[in-house]
Amino acid sequence: MRAKIVIAAVLLALTASGYGGWRWWTDWRFLQSTDDAYVASHVSVISPKIEGYIKEVRVEDNQAVKKGEVLFVIDDSDFAAKMAQAQAAVATEEAAVATYVSRLDLQKAMIAQAQAAVQSADADLVRTQQDYKRYAALMTSDFASRQRYDQAKADASKADADARKNRAALAAAQSQYGVLESQRAEEQARLQQARANLRLAKNDLDNTVIRAPISGVAGNRAGQVGQYVKAGTELLSLVPLPRVYVTANFKETQLTHMRPGQRAEVAVDAYPDHPLIGKVESFAPGSGAEFSLLPPDNATGNFTKIVQRVPVRIALPREGPLARLLRPGLSVTVTVDTRDPGEPVAAEGIVGAAEAKPAASRDATTR
Repeated sequence: MRAKIVIAAVLLALTASGYGGWRWWTDWRFLQSTDDAYVASHVSVISPKIEGYIKEVRVEDNQAVKKGEVLFVIDDSDFAAKMAQAQAAVATEEAAVATYVSRLDLQKAMIAQAQAAVQSADADLVRTQQDYKRYAALMTSDFASRQRYDQAKADASKADADARKNRAALAAAQSQYGVLESQRAEEQARLQQARANLRLAKNDLDNTVIRAPISGVAGNRAGQVGQYVKAGTELLSLVPLPRVYVTANFKETQLTHMRPGQRAEVAVDAYPDHPLIGKVESFAPGSGAEFSLLPPDNATGNFTKIVQRVPVRIALPREGPLARLLRPGLSVTVTVDTRDPGEPVAAEGIVGAAEAKPAASRDATTR
């Protein structure tokens, strides 16, 4: 009996070994699995853009909210006063610009008046100079009196002085117009600045109402009524359920035949009887150690080779029995079937190496 039992045990062991070897050769060696995997999601952290006291809280923990719904309201009394102040500043600058426009119109009229005065003075100058020339010619023939000649000469000199005076007045009026234009441009710049301040004040006033940027479920609420918050203070987290995915940290030695698009079986620890079928979506651009707070510096000489892990994103089906039950942070086990060819990916490094080989061969032939 003992011999029979030993023989049966040996046969059973051989059968199990054979079956295990057959399964490994046909199936298990293509499956890459890890339990270092978790459900993840794009969690939005809600923070105010301004500082102030929270006036209202309109959301509770675990409450489903839609995009655009009001979450918090910050006391807006100071911001409303600043906006009124900015509006008054804009009105003042607009009035100043309008005043300079009126002054420019008046200055244009004064320039036209000065131009008319110059034309009148030039005409009077021409007339007096002609009289002076005629009386000067008559004086040589004793046909005009000395008194009349002196008067004509004085009139010509006066007309010349008046012409110069009117030209100077015209130049001054034109220069004043340029000064007014510069002052108007300065006031217009101040008006633009006042309007920009008004927009900033309006933005601050609008930012007193904090709305949900996405639809999701509220969690980790920290904001309370009466709390003084500053810009960037974390008030709430919004989880866009059921839009979740899995981050699986595979060893670098498991990535040899892993490609995007391959089938991945996801077993959720919280729901072991409902496995999910997802697919490999993308790979992280570096290992987890590269993105850690203190990356290892292997050039120090104190080197110990450790198998690195690379985060792999696994897409989950949008519909299914667990679609609305999964939560970020849940532990899962991911198994990827590397027999699946997955999606075609342009591997730039491989293509570059393939192109480099013929080039190297041509260079060798040339040499």
